[in-house]
Amino acid sequence: MAGVQSDAVYPYLLDPKLTTQVWGGDELVRIYGKHGDPNARLGESWECWDADAVTNGALAGSTVADLRAKLGSALLGNLDPKQIFPVLTKIITAHDWLSVQVHPDDAYARRVEHQPFGKTECWYVMDARPGAEIVYGWTRATSREEYEHRVADGTLGELLRKIGVKAGDTVYIPHGVVHAIGPGVTVFETQQASDLTYRMFDYNRLGLDGKPRELNVRKAADVLSYAAETGGTLLQIRYTFEGLDRTALIADAHFVVERIVARDEPATMATNGRPLILMTLDAPMEVTSGGSSVTLEPYQTVVVGAGSQWCTVRAAARDNAPFMFVTPPENRALLPARLIAAGVAQEQIDRFMEQF
Repeated sequence: MAGVQSDAVYPYLLDPKLTTQVWGGDELVRIYGKHGDPNARLGESWECWDADAVTNGALAGSTVADLRAKLGSALLGNLDPKQIFPVLTKIITAHDWLSVQVHPDDAYARRVEHQPFGKTECWYVMDARPGAEIVYGWTRATSREEYEHRVADGTLGELLRKIGVKAGDTVYIPHGVVHAIGPGVTVFETQQASDLTYRMFDYNRLGLDGKPRELNVRKAADVLSYAAETGGTLLQIRYTFEGLDRTALIADAHFVVERIVARDEPATMATNGRPLILMTLDAPMEVTSGGSSVTLEPYQTVVVGAGSQWCTVRAAARDNAPFMFVTPPENRALLPARLIAAGVAQEQIDRFMEQF
C-alpha cells in the first residue's frame, strides 16, 4: 500500500443507486430502508457498483471508480484498477414479472457491444410470497428458428419453464440461460459488472414513459442456450470457519457468495488479496479494518479493500447479525480450501462445485 495514506484504508460504506422499474414498488424504502420516493415504483438498489459513492471517512464523496484510481492494489489486490469494479450487487424487489431476458458472455460483449464483460449472475432469495415463481430455462430443447417464430406469433410463454422459490434459495444464472423473476420475490443479486440485458418478451406492457420497452430479439437469439434446462435452486453447504457460521452459496469463476452470521464476539476474516463486499440483512453489524470501524444498519453495504488484509465483524445490537458476503475470487480453490479446513467431506464439496 505504498503511497496510500493510512486514513484512506478503512471500511467504505456505500450509498446505493436506486432505479425505477415498471415492475417496482415501495419495498426498497418501506422494508429495506433505502432513501427514495416510495411512490416511485423502485425496483433495484445497486448496493455495490462502480458509480456508488462512499458516505464515511476521509474518502467520503468518492465513488468506487475513484477508489480504484486512488487506491489501486490497496482496494483491488492484483485486479486491474483501470477496469470497472468487477462485481455488482443488488437488492431487487418484484411487484410484477420482470421481462423475460438473457445475457451474453464476455466474448460476445466485447465483439458486439464493445464492453469488457458479459453477464453471469446469481440470486439469493431474501423473501418470497407463497407460490412465488421464477422463469428458468426452457421446458424442452428448442432452436433459434422456433424461438424467433414463437416471439413473432406470441407463443413464447409455452416454452418457458417456471419453478417455485422460497426464502433462502439460491439460483445460478450463467450467460445464455433464459430467465425472469416473478411477482412477490425479493433477491440479493450478484453479477458481473455489466448491465447488458437482452429483453425477449415484456408481456406487451408499456414502460414508465408510456411507450413499449425495447426488445432485443436478434441479439438474444445470438446468445441463447437452446438446450432443455433441468437445473433450479442449488445445493448449499453450511460450515464454520474463522469462528463464523457460514453458508456457501455460489462459487463461480467471477464471484464467491456466502451468507454468514456475525456474533456479539468479534471474528476476523482474511481478505486473501481481494476486496470484500458485505451487506447486512435484518440486524446492524460493526465492521472494522485498517484501524477504523463503521456500524452498518440493516441492508447497508460496505467494501473492505484487499490491502487491509483482514476485517473484523461483530453483531452490533443483538447476539447475531446475518450478512451477505461477496468477493471476486483469485481462483476457485479458495472456497473449497475453507470447506476442507472446516471438515466438509470432499464428495459434498465436489457436488457443490459441479453446479458452476
